[in-house]
Amino acid sequence: MEIKVSNFGDILMSRPAGREAFLMAKAYVFKELKTNEAITLDFDGIKVLAPSWADEFLSGVKREFSNEIQYINTENPSVKASLKTVLE
Repeated sequence: MEIKVSNFGDILMSRPAGREAFLMAKAYVFKELKTNEAITLDFDGIKVLAPSWADEFLSGVKREFSNEIQYINTENPSVKASLKTVLE
């Protein structure tokens, strides 16, 4: 399942906004997720990604789903730095 992170906005900041985005995705997007289907997060179109938003969103995904998570279009310096901070 591929999820376009830009559907949540192109400037993603704050922990509360990340949690809200995860809860929305859980209710509407992830309900279509098949068992053991990989989750691909596409960061194309993201201008700013704050580590707090990424941490809240990704923590929710990891906590709720045991699926493999892949990240694509992470060349943006903001996305790259935030993912590095959160995933290490």
